[in-house]
Formats: sequence, structure tokens, C-alpha cells
Amino acid sequence: MNATPSKANLLGLTRAELEAFVAGMGEKPFRARQLMKWLYKRNVNRFDEMTDLAKRFRERLEEIAEVRTPEIKLTQVSADGTRKWLLAMDGTQGIEMVFIPEPDRGTLCISSQVGCAMDCTFCSTAQQGFNRNLTVAEIVGQVWLANRELGFQAGGDPVITNVVFMGMGVPLANYRNVVPATEILMDDLGFDISRRRVTVSTSGLVPQMLRLAEETNCALAVSLHAPNDRLRDELVPINRKHPIAELLDACWQYVNKQNARCITFEYVMLDGINDKPEHAYELVQLLKG
Repeated sequence: MNATPSKANLLGLTRAELEAFVAGMGEKPFRARQLMKWLYKRNVNRFDEMTDLAKRFRERLEEIAEVRTPEIKLTQVSADGTRKWLLAMDGTQGIEMVFIPEPDRGTLCISSQVGCAMDCTFCSTAQQGFNRNLTVAEIVGQVWLANRELGFQAGGDPVITNVVFMGMGVPLANYRNVVPATEILMDDLGFDISRRRVTVSTSGLVPQMLRLAEETNCALAVSLHAPNDRLRDELVPINRKHPIAELLDACWQYVNKQNARCITFEYVMLDGINDKPEHAYELVQLLKG
């Protein structure tokens, strides 16, 4: 017996891919734009509720497509309104996403992989090992799901103003899925989030950083965590392959290529390891160039 073909998850398709998808159904490109508005502007996942689409088109979509998001297994809410969700991806595997509310913004921290292979000594995710990359649909689905959980309404002000790829995994190690996801996040028919407010974090995958500068214009955050190669080799092992000088050169190339305002440097303070006055002085001198 042949297996039933799986339905296409529309959350995993960029605008160009969605236009190609509806063209394959014999429909005009404007149908893709209508679909994107229903998905992202109105947060609707049922085709029968997309009332300005032709009935036959909706019926056909029901047969071959779906809007599938991760499943929420646990929600935790802190006193300040911060929310953390544990999401099931495929049976036993799970990831986390976190929403952080502030007076002038709402930041959603999303994951790009199940686990992590970078082996940074201070990171709990790295200690569980690497399982797999998330698909585009699984990445975008986190944002769609958070919008629903936070009560986003069509026509209302967005609750999520910033998206940061700082959850589980190393985004640039899942380059082929993360970049299309950022495209959907920044598309004015998608989530319509400013390029300044979509941030991809990296521990120092230099070739992918240089490629990213050519292919997208989102913001960049670099997990530095040490002011010199000797210490960073211990804390962030990718530094042994791409040392700080090479990493910073890639950063400045990224700034020049994208005309970015700045790059965020992340630095976790580890008691007695990288938090001494001499580390602070060395860090300042390093970043001054």
C-alpha cells in the first residue's frame, strides 16, 4: 500500500514559493498574496474561514495543504509577564520559545535546532547534544503560534515587535532553513517585522556570516563571551577554527555590506572565569580595533 502524501505546510513557504505553489494549482499569483494576508495579518489557519477565496480554491487547499504549528506541551508565565513555552516538534523531541514584554517592545526568542552541536562549555543546550535542524515551517510556526497565544487580533497593534534567533541551536548552522524564515518574518505580506528587529545570533560561523551578508539584511548578534583566543577557545570551541580576529573581520564586513547600525555582542558573565577587570579592559581594546 502506498503511503498517503503529506500535505504542504504553507507556513514554510516564502512569497515566491507560495506563488509557485498556487500556480501549480492553476491559480493566479494574487491568490498567494491573499493567503499570506490571511496567515500572517489575520492569524487564520482554517481555509474555510478565508472568505474572500473562491470556494473551490479553498476546497482544493483542504486536500493538499495545511497550516501546521508545533504543539504546546507546557506554558510558564512569570510575574513580569514573561512567557515560556515548551513545544513538541515530533513526538519525543521538544524546543522552547520565550516572549519577553517591555514597555516599548515585545521580543520573541525562538529556536532554530533541536539541541546544539557547538559544545560551548557554559550552555545547557549544548550538553544535551544535537538532534536535528528545524524546518522553515517549524521556525515560522513558533512566531505564528506565539501571536495566537498572545491574543493578536487582525487590525490590532502587533504584540511581537522583535524576533531573535537566540533559543535552542545555532541559527547559521541551519542556514538553509533560517534564511527563508527571516524572509517570511520581514516580508510586508508576512509578519512585516523590520529588518532591524529580526536578529540572528551566531557563535562565530564565519563563512555563513559572510554568506548572510550577501543574502539578507537582518540584524546580527555575535556570542563573544571572551576577550582573547586563549579563553574563547575553552568557552566557545568554534573559536579554534575561526579565531577572534577572523570573526571580527567578518563582523565589519557584515556592517559594511548591509549598512547596519550596529552588531550586538553577547557576553555571558561567568564568575571568576571571564568577568575580571582585566577582561573588561581587554574587551574594550579589542572592540575599539
